[in-house]
Formats: sequence, C-alpha cells, structure tokens
Amino acid sequence: MALFAEIPSEGDARRYDIKSPVTLESIGQFQSATADEVRAAVERGRKAQRQWATRSFDERAQVLWSIVDGMVERQDEIVDLVVKETGKALNEAISMEVLAPCMQISHYAKHGKNYLATKTRRPSGVMRFAKKVTLHYQPLGVVGLITPWNGPVALAANPLAQALMAGNAVVHKPSEVTPFSAVLLQEICEKAGLPKDLYQVVQGDGETGAALLDAGVDKISFTGSVATGRKVGEACGRNLIPCTLELGGKDAMIVCADADLERAADGAVRGSFFNTGHYCCGTERVYVPESIYEPFVDKVVEMAKPLTQAASGASDVGAVFWDKQMDIIEDHMKDAREKGAQVLVGGERNRSLSGYYFPPTVVTDVDHTMDLMRRETFGPIVAIQKVRNEDEALELANDSDYGLSGNVWTQDLEKGARIGAKMVTGSVSVNDIAVTYGVAEAPFGGVKESGVGQVNGEVGIRGYCHVHPVIVDTTKKAQGGYPYTEESAEGLRKMVRTVFGNKVLRRLFV
Repeated sequence: MALFAEIPSEGDARRYDIKSPVTLESIGQFQSATADEVRAAVERGRKAQRQWATRSFDERAQVLWSIVDGMVERQDEIVDLVVKETGKALNEAISMEVLAPCMQISHYAKHGKNYLATKTRRPSGVMRFAKKVTLHYQPLGVVGLITPWNGPVALAANPLAQALMAGNAVVHKPSEVTPFSAVLLQEICEKAGLPKDLYQVVQGDGETGAALLDAGVDKISFTGSVATGRKVGEACGRNLIPCTLELGGKDAMIVCADADLERAADGAVRGSFFNTGHYCCGTERVYVPESIYEPFVDKVVEMAKPLTQAASGASDVGAVFWDKQMDIIEDHMKDAREKGAQVLVGGERNRSLSGYYFPPTVVTDVDHTMDLMRRETFGPIVAIQKVRNEDEALELANDSDYGLSGNVWTQDLEKGARIGAKMVTGSVSVNDIAVTYGVAEAPFGGVKESGVGQVNGEVGIRGYCHVHPVIVDTTKKAQGGYPYTEESAEGLRKMVRTVFGNKVLRRLFV
C-alpha cells in the first residue's frame, strides 16, 4: 500500500492522500502548489525580505528566541504529528524533532551576530600601506529550501534559522511524504512574530520542487537523495545560483582491536537503529578485526535482541517511514542472503504490526559484492564485515561512492584521530556516532556523491550571504599610473627584486 497516493481532483490540480506508516490510515490530504503559485510565493518573499534585511541582528535573534519558545510550548503537538507522519519512536521524535531544533535555532540566535559581523582589516603585501578592506555579509535574498521525510522538523528548522538570521526570506518545499510538519513549523514561526511571507511553505510533489528551482530564488538548500540532488545541482548551474546539497551516505564504522567492546557495540547498535536507520549519517557498514570479531558480534546481538517495536511509538525502533524505503531495505536483504550473508537478528518485515515495520537486524558474513555494503540502505540494519586488521578496515571504509561521515572506535584517541583523518568523508567522529550534525559549530557536508557544500557553524550561515568587500584607498594622493614610462617599468622591476627576491622581506610582506 502506497503511503503517498494521488487522488482524483478537478482540472489540472494534483491532490494527494497521506497515510501513516504506523496504521496505514489516512492522516490528511494536500494539493500541490502550481508553478505559478510557487513563483508568486517567491515574489512575496522577496518583498518581505527587503524589510527584514534592514533589521538588526539583535532584532532577528529575538524572533528566533521566540520561535524556540513556541517549539517548547507546542512540543507535544510537534511530536504527535511527527509520529503520525513518520512512525518514529517517541524518544527519537522528541530528541530529533524538538530538542535538536531548539539547540540549533538557539545557537544562531546567540552566535549569528558574531558569525556575520562586519570585519575590517588591512590587506597583506604591499597593499597594506594603502588599502583597508571591510567585509560585509549581505543576505542573498530568497532561499529555496527543499527538505526530506526523515527529519521533517529538524532538517527544516536548522537551515531556516541560518537563512533567517542572515537576513533572507525562505520558501520551503517539504517532502510530499511528510507535508504537514512544515505547516506546523510555519505556524509556530508566525506566532513568534516572524513577519508575514518571510517563511512560506509550498506543499507539493516533484513538479512543485522543480518549479521552486526555476522560480527566481537566490539559493537552494537541498537535503535528499543523490539522484534528485544531481537534478537540483543541474538546475542551479543553469540558473547560476549557489546551492548546498546534503545527499546520501554509506557511513563506515571502524572498530580497532583495542576498542572498548561494550562501548563500540553500543555505538554500532545506536548508529544503525536510530531513527529506524533513516538518517544520512547513520552507520551502514561496520568493519571489525578478526581478533575481536566474535566477541564484538556477540555483544551486538545481545544488545539488538531485546529492542522493541510497537505502534504506540513507545518503543525502541520505529516504523519505516515510506513504503518505497521498505522495498529498498527488503531488496538489499534479499541480495545479501543470496550472496551468503548470515542473519543473526531480525531480517524479515515485522508483520505482527499493521504498519510498515522492519525489525532491528544484525547481519554478518557481508562483503563489498553486496548492495548492503555498496548502496544506501537507509534501514535498521547492522552489517558487520570481518577484516584482517585496521589497515584493511580503512581501505574498505574508503571503498565507497559516498563520503558523508564515519566513525572510529579505539581507546587510543590519538590513533583514532589519525585513522579518522585518513577516511575520505566529510567528517569523522571518534568513539561516537553521527554527532557532527548535532555540533552546531562543526561544518557538516559530504564529499564524493554525498554532496556539495557544508551547513552549520560559521561556514554554514555565511553560505546564506554574499561576502561583499569594500576596499578603501587610505592614501591622500593619486596613484600616478599614466603615462607609462621606462622609469616606471624599472621601478616595478626593482620592487619585485627587492621585495620578493629577498627571502626575509617576502615573508614580511605577505
């Protein structure tokens, strides 16, 4: 049964019914915004943004603080809606969709002013004696925000806060699978005092998303699949606008021979099962040296077996958020079995519940011929591969088309940092999982097919700005360039010889 299905409607309208993955019952309907409606939203946003850009950082921050107040006040409403839309476990709905957004929004309310403060400096080299440079961080204008279904509030609120603090308007197209959380977020923002039309939600399908790309926005912030990310990148290139693309991952976990097995096994379980495995920096591959392989596997099995699933949300592992994702998970498991993988826990859809549930699963005897170790599975599966040593683990970890994040487990923190530095990923954690996105100061983004650009921290919020340098000549006379003479040319030659031909002086001048 499709959770997202088109229903009959009049004329050219595209109307959809949304079912909960928990009960498979309808939780609402929506009509896709047309291209004209999307463009009109962008135009309204541009008008609202002009006034917003004149507000001080302190005024913008006060609105963000009020949004946090609104999220705290309505946290139960947020959680109830998110659980209906996604089937998340209750604890994860609270931690990911309320706590994390409150932390992120608060960070930019407090630190955004410093990140974006005008900065004046003297340039390097010979220019230092005659020029002064002032850097202004100007808002881009209207940001198009396209977000996925696995974190309907968290993955919207974070870029929204950055864009707003930087002085932009936002037109947001949420996933068609989880369209209602964004409407609630918009309502909270408006009640917090955010000016009308500064943050608008346009519900819709892929056509609506495509319309947003060509609606005249000044930047696109996209989180989603690699396939769709390529299309977004192509459109942004065609329209000559910047974009950040936070795409898929196939994160590797390297367990060193000296790791604390209890702690590492707990990391593998949490990293693979959190959010039903539906998060881009979730652990999808675990590499363990043969010297500790069996006791490590035993620990993981011991921790995975008692985990529960229930339609109430009061369980450990929630529903699979989308029927299409269930198909991918089952296909990857079928491929792994056919190629010799051993399933120690779970492995088959949980049909004791009426919704879309796949149990926490532990798989061993896997290798890189299997989709489970090559393609993004996005499900609650710990896939463990035995390796000879840490060098082979690192080689296999880097043998991937993806490169979002990864983690290393060892009691030697310096060794963990050394191994982590050799992982070809956007970020690495030592003795932790998926922490980078939650550390607001840490830039988060992928390499290879995992994306373009970075979000979060100073780097992230400045990505919603045009850095506008104003260079002032501090001398009091004309530069005297024309007419060129042999004497002036010889003067330039002498400067090159004197300054850059002298190894001491050239270091002083740069």
